[in-house]
Amino acid sequence: MKEKPAALQMEHFSLRSRLLGLFLLITQSQCPTSAGDVAKPNFVLMMVDDLGIGDVGCYGNDTIRTPNIDRLALDGVKLTQHIAAAPLCTPSRAAFLTGRYALRSGLGSTGRVQVILFLGSSGGLPANETTFAKLLQKQGYTTGLIGKWHLGVSCSSRNDHCHHPNNHGFDYFYGLPFTYFNDCKPGEGKDVLVDLQVMLWQMSMLVGVGLLTLVLARATGLLEVSVKVLVFLTALCLLGFTVWYVPFESVKTWNCIIMRNEQVVEQPMEPDALPGKLMKEAEQFVERNQNRPFLLFLSLAHVHTPHFISREFFGKSRHGLYGDNVEEMDSMIGRMVKTIERLNLADRTLMYFTSDHGGHLEDSSERGQRGGWNGIYRGGKAMGGWEGGIRVPGIFRWPGRLPEGRVVDEPTSLMDVYPTVVKLAGGQLPQDRVLDGHDLMPLLEGKTERSEHEFMFHYCGIYLNAVRWHPPGSDSVFKVHFFTPNFLPPGAGGCYHTKICLCHGEFVTHHDPPLMFDLSRDPSESIPLTAVTEPRHAEVLRRVREAVEEHQHTLSPVEKQLSWANILWKPWLQPCCGTFPFCSCTETNITAHTQ
Repeated sequence: MKEKPAALQMEHFSLRSRLLGLFLLITQSQCPTSAGDVAKPNFVLMMVDDLGIGDVGCYGNDTIRTPNIDRLALDGVKLTQHIAAAPLCTPSRAAFLTGRYALRSGLGSTGRVQVILFLGSSGGLPANETTFAKLLQKQGYTTGLIGKWHLGVSCSSRNDHCHHPNNHGFDYFYGLPFTYFNDCKPGEGKDVLVDLQVMLWQMSMLVGVGLLTLVLARATGLLEVSVKVLVFLTALCLLGFTVWYVPFESVKTWNCIIMRNEQVVEQPMEPDALPGKLMKEAEQFVERNQNRPFLLFLSLAHVHTPHFISREFFGKSRHGLYGDNVEEMDSMIGRMVKTIERLNLADRTLMYFTSDHGGHLEDSSERGQRGGWNGIYRGGKAMGGWEGGIRVPGIFRWPGRLPEGRVVDEPTSLMDVYPTVVKLAGGQLPQDRVLDGHDLMPLLEGKTERSEHEFMFHYCGIYLNAVRWHPPGSDSVFKVHFFTPNFLPPGAGGCYHTKICLCHGEFVTHHDPPLMFDLSRDPSESIPLTAVTEPRHAEVLRRVREAVEEHQHTLSPVEKQLSWANILWKPWLQPCCGTFPFCSCTETNITAHTQ
């Protein structure tokens, strides 16, 4: 009897322990205690094509209406010195997706071909590159790319899809595996190796005229011509005609297509229907994935030429079709923001807006300028390191996490998106390769006022064109140009003879000593500094040369993806719906998707 109270006491203690444990379990399940328990943020990365930084209201334009982009800036953080890693589509997008300069992936040009030219070519983003989409997949994200890719499709066979977005971390792809360009729209001219097309056509015609002359001479008895000679010339004429006609006269069919994942769904595409299709796909992707973490890369075809003609926006701007397209693009950005807000996802979604590079100054027609305006900045698309081709809009919005209306004047890069997104998703950055981007969150949140980019390297193809140095403890941003493109005609602001500037040989001028500017005082790069006008002139050149040497030690040889062997059209690699070469299909409806 004496031990009964002790037993009761132990039983009551056990009951209290169980209740306390149950209480703690319930409490812990309701209150996250680690970063892994907190809901992962969503990401909507919006990139437009060929937009000049001077075309946007919040960057100084007061004649083109961009209220939706301006609102993003008011609600978030605006970067004023946001830099593309290259002034052209293919290398810039490769750097954006990998966080690395494009030449590390073999996507730097050695000659006149600076971007992917054919979908049926073997060049593209190598399979061993790790995009931020791949790393987010490992963190449980559903990843989607809607819009433009322009980084290749296949390597050895039509269906290996080694360069395709699905093999680079994107669960779902809908859009343009190539790009949107003049050949896609009848009456807008040609873009692909036009001079080579003319040469092949002229050679074919010359051989054809010679053949016809010999046939007539033989038929009339004026000359004795061997049948073997006529057969040889006939074969040569047919070969020349085929080499010209098949790849070039059918470029619209080969390149201007829409794919859903690895399937071609429209060939050739209907250009003016494209904007609506892209936006519908983007909205549906967000709706399908609203209850799980997702990354959407919305890569719009706007405002690349040829311009879209939409009833709602046609003739509404003060800057012709280009202005109409900018205002339509702005409405598409607004539509994406409204989708996020309608689904109550704003507080857990980081939204980002940018352009792949600056506006194309040489793009004009008898109707006038067709490309963008790069504001006060010198140069434009495909002009190496001149600011107009690489300084782009950069806006981040995340209500509740990022301050409203913050402006950052520090040097930042499109490559910085890579580590920023990966770290926010809880992923680990690759340790087996050099990354050139830096996490932007401390700068965006105002926890630091200084960019981690002390140096930035600006490439024209594979050639180091210019270097930017932001000295510690100084507001100055020095930029040193080792060579610059030769503008023609003399006094012009672009390469109007070639329509796009090249990076080698007679197309550039090397400078010794290099041209030097302080962008903090001369953002237009109008007055080169000298040893007389800049006390730090010698120091800047010395530090830049040291940085270049260190940077070059980090480069490794890789296959050149833009070599002639990799960029020329190969029929066996051509994406096709139907039986090649009779490729033709029309997308009549948009079905439900699982990703």
